[in-house]
Amino acid sequence: MPDRAVDACWRALNHLSAAQLYLTDNPRLARPLRTTDVKEAPRGHWGVCPPVNYLLAHLGPLTAWRPTGSELLVLHGAGHAGPSALAHAYLNGTLHLTGQAPGWSMPELRALISGFPHPERFGGEITPLIPGVRHTGGQLGPALAVAQGMVLDASYRLVVPLIGDGELETGATAAAWLARRALAGSGDHGAVLPVVLANGLKMGGPSLLAGMTACEVRSYFTGLGYEPLMHDGADLPGFRRLLSDAFTRLRPLGEPGRHPVIVLTMPKGHTGPKKVAGRRIAGTPAVHKTPLKDPRRNDAEFAALAAWLASYRPAELFTTQGRPTDLVRQALPGPSPQPETAGTPVPPAAHGPQTWPLTSTVIRERAANGAFRLFSPDEIASNRLELSTDGSPPPWAVEILNEEICHGWLQGYTETGRDALLATYEAFAPVNTSLLVQHLKHRSLSYASGQGGLPSVNYLITSLGWRNTYTHQNPGLVSSMLETEDGFVHVYTPADAMRAAATLAAMLAGRDRVNFLITDKRPGPSFPPDPFRDELTHGAAVWPHLGHHGRPDLILASAGDVPARELSAACTLLRKSHPETKIRYLHVNDLAVLGPPSRWPYALSERAFAHLFRTDTPVLMAVPTHPGTVRALLAARGETGRFHVVGYRDPGRPTTPESLLERCGLSADVLSAQAVLMLKERTR
Repeated sequence: MPDRAVDACWRALNHLSAAQLYLTDNPRLARPLRTTDVKEAPRGHWGVCPPVNYLLAHLGPLTAWRPTGSELLVLHGAGHAGPSALAHAYLNGTLHLTGQAPGWSMPELRALISGFPHPERFGGEITPLIPGVRHTGGQLGPALAVAQGMVLDASYRLVVPLIGDGELETGATAAAWLARRALAGSGDHGAVLPVVLANGLKMGGPSLLAGMTACEVRSYFTGLGYEPLMHDGADLPGFRRLLSDAFTRLRPLGEPGRHPVIVLTMPKGHTGPKKVAGRRIAGTPAVHKTPLKDPRRNDAEFAALAAWLASYRPAELFTTQGRPTDLVRQALPGPSPQPETAGTPVPPAAHGPQTWPLTSTVIRERAANGAFRLFSPDEIASNRLELSTDGSPPPWAVEILNEEICHGWLQGYTETGRDALLATYEAFAPVNTSLLVQHLKHRSLSYASGQGGLPSVNYLITSLGWRNTYTHQNPGLVSSMLETEDGFVHVYTPADAMRAAATLAAMLAGRDRVNFLITDKRPGPSFPPDPFRDELTHGAAVWPHLGHHGRPDLILASAGDVPARELSAACTLLRKSHPETKIRYLHVNDLAVLGPPSRWPYALSERAFAHLFRTDTPVLMAVPTHPGTVRALLAARGETGRFHVVGYRDPGRPTTPESLLERCGLSADVLSAQAVLMLKERTR
């Protein structure tokens, strides 16, 4: 009976996947197919659906029969299996399409197939808008690393990432196979069972894996430290035995020894049409999307479509009420588990220098509360984070020389309800730009579908380019993040170590944000703490100790510790050289608040912005980022003339830290001279 149920579930998933691409009605084929049942313009992706459906059908009973307290999650690496994920959600009874409660009905079934790709609702790709989806597919390779992050400190959890053979060619996936070795001895973890969908094709041609013999594939994974279990999917009972064997070989992530990996060599588009009117389809790139381009008007394609859908015998799989039959339901997993939440931790108190530097204190105290991880690309010591008495990383801090893997681990950890922090050099953080942009989209869709409340994504960006070599000067990540105009993004630029520590504590206690903290790893001057509450609460505040009361002639605004050091020194010089000039000095702790409130939900209101920056006073602003990024935020508010923004610009060659500040216009002397020039221009 289990084999029959799994086969029926696989056929049901395949039928619904194909029907979504092509049909507007007649979902059970209760009558002969008509051309009017076929969509005018079929859209979507078919090729990856059959092997994904094969795994989902086999994993369903294992999920349903899992021990109490355990958890089995499936992670879609490829984004093109949208029809499969929607079909799976329908069979599970979790899809909501017609405005009524989720469940099985003929109106729901018709809405599933006729509405695909469901613009403005679900879309045709793998996203969290589809019930049960935890990871937006198609993110260029991080699925395996995200799966690893999900099982850290979760010994009860098994994650099965479905990885396309095209995805194997990405750097993130290639590094993730080896990355698990960095987790040895780092805690009690769950297990990851990777499944490689070796279907032989990418979008436009054969994959690199397709050019390897079975012996070479085995040697490849064996060399990486895995036990490859290969199957072509043709023998369903045999695959069930192989899957059972894989489960017996599972090991906690980080444990030494060979871990199983399943390599499913099912052809792309399997069970679809092989030839139509002499044109070969199977084994060609034609199976990637819609193998039949216009069956509504092409008689040969219409006949092929009718035969293709009929091969699944859908009347045996669905009742006249649109319900999966009893046989299909025997292979279903039931509702997907909801993400766990770790609660909202109380921010650790940021206190003065003791045994540990301030930022390190915050990290250590947060780690002591549990459900926390620090990931770093081999830079914990270099970034002067002191996390243990002997200088070695504690078990909750993991280093690996790969930014993408660190992000994947952080993403998986936070998506399962735990807090994490990624600490890295400013110059290397931009490596993760694409992953972060994709994850912002994922978070936005999750929030829109009511899945908010997850821990924030937190980056600690240090080893800044202001003191680094020419090749290590690149503040581009935060520029890219601000350019997204995504309201989840915050770019924190505290003025000193005390402020950085308190900001970090608030970041780790927050939810539903993507935070970037920019702070120098070397000690600098400290500033009076009185205005900091407003800096943290509102994003910016006036520093009374450096300015005058009343209407200012010039406003000086800093963001970041190095700019605060230099601009505050310039302010002192200016007050000595021009004692008659009235100055207002303020500090910006979050660059995102400078944007217009219509696009940035946490931005300064128009009234608050005018109160700080006035509307008729020239402003000299010093920032640690590319100045153009800040100018764009201000321009979106209509501020294009009176702000003079200086920040990093490429010096064109190696130089000293002092010379770099001069070349960028950020030294105290140059800033003071620029302020004098702005005052002269104002009086003309």
